[in-house]
Amino acid sequence: MIGHGLIVWNDDLVTGIAKIDEQHRILVNSINDANTRLTINSNAEMLEQISRDLLSYALYHFETEEELMHEYNYAETNSEDADAHLRQHREFSAKVVEVREGIKSGNLISREDLLTFLNGWLINHILKTDKRLAAFILAKSSLT
Repeated sequence: MIGHGLIVWNDDLVTGIAKIDEQHRILVNSINDANTRLTINSNAEMLEQISRDLLSYALYHFETEEELMHEYNYAETNSEDADAHLRQHREFSAKVVEVREGIKSGNLISREDLLTFLNGWLINHILKTDKRLAAFILAKSSLT
């Protein structure tokens, strides 16, 4: 699943929270689109646009997850998981900002490095961090 082929959406990536799953599908499609559009000779303009679009959608998505964490008091009972989750969001954003700054100064990230980072981060974040949050929300909402 990780590599530089396209990410194949499958049941392993489903969290069970419709809003999160829908946004994850959009992120997967965006990364797959970037994979298809980026060539070995990608120019700064294309990298800039792809990184801008991804960052903007990722921030929107992180906000959704963080609102759910707040709504379900995730940090109250799972403070370590909540902290790690927020930290991963911040680290992802910081990395994309770093890539964008590099592009602006003429230091273009390679297609391989960008896709390795995006694919690896998204898959690991969904499979580990987001699944824990979703299980917590699903358990809590079944109690109400």
